[in-house]
Amino acid sequence: MGEKTLFEAYKQTDYQLQGHGKRNLDVLKGALVDVDADVESDIYGSGKIIEDFQNKMAAYLGKESAVFFPSGTMAQQIALRIWCDQKDLHRVAYHPLCHLEIHEEDGLKKLHGIEPILLSDKERVIGLEDVVGLETDIACLLLELPQREIGGQLPNYETLEAISEYCRDKGIKLHLDGARLYEILPHYGKPAEEVCTLFDSVYISFYKGIGGIAGAILAGSEEFTKESKVWKRRHGGDLISLYPYILSADHYFDQRINKMDQYYEGAKELAGLFNACQGVSTLPEKPVSNMFHVFFHYPQKEIETILMDVYDETGIGLTGYVKEVTENECAYEVSVGDQYKNVSKQELSKLFVVLDQKLKRLIEK
Repeated sequence: MGEKTLFEAYKQTDYQLQGHGKRNLDVLKGALVDVDADVESDIYGSGKIIEDFQNKMAAYLGKESAVFFPSGTMAQQIALRIWCDQKDLHRVAYHPLCHLEIHEEDGLKKLHGIEPILLSDKERVIGLEDVVGLETDIACLLLELPQREIGGQLPNYETLEAISEYCRDKGIKLHLDGARLYEILPHYGKPAEEVCTLFDSVYISFYKGIGGIAGAILAGSEEFTKESKVWKRRHGGDLISLYPYILSADHYFDQRINKMDQYYEGAKELAGLFNACQGVSTLPEKPVSNMFHVFFHYPQKEIETILMDVYDETGIGLTGYVKEVTENECAYEVSVGDQYKNVSKQELSKLFVVLDQKLKRLIEK
């Protein structure tokens, strides 16, 4: 038997602070408890169960129409393809750390022949100056709110409005990667409908802040979503039945959509506790959603040992991993959800006292 890993130590704690809890079969069972067994399944993208949910999401986002997809990867590639075909210009722009660029094995290029233009540098969000400074024509600009890979940073709302206005003036379609749209609404102080008016098309996810099994919505005009259904069929996205995804998405949407303020306040509190520790910082320093990145300015192996000691002493788990950033720095991503409230303020305070003490001893060695 090898040494216990940080992930194993995290799973063995009494309380884990991350997200909504374990992704096990209880997620599906919980969504089905109150569902009538006689409810008819959707079939190849049609039927009451899928159409009602699509209409519900279209209304929430303030769009004419919406289509349920099994994955956001499929939905977003299709959205960009539609906009490129419409202009007969197969070029789009997005952030260098956009999901399509770093997590999709060049799907946009290989499947659709679309050339991406990378805007801004990796350390900051896209600004108006980046869009105005484009030296080549594009069919569509994709904005990810928040920008996950840099800690969930956001442009200010005035910048969003200015980018939207510029794109409309120039005939550039604006697409929202809103995988974490719900989580940024408390910071902006805006309803989803108002934010989405700035965009021609919108994608949202149901397994991140919502905590469903999987699935996504792509929303826009009737003409746009009609075309997206054709591409969904081409991509094999019309499974004979999607109801397990739809029912879990609907259930956890209703259960958690009004808790986003709670998660946001928890993230700000948690970031403050981390930033008060020796040799720890967060990005952003003050979170703008329920997520942020924690940086330990120490080697990965030493932090893993310290965290496991903290878990043993307090019974509370912060994370199951830290990844190496440099030889003397490591980091992990925080996502605050239902789990956070299960730990009392007193227990949380003790956890960070213990963590800070162990970090200070590390410096003294």
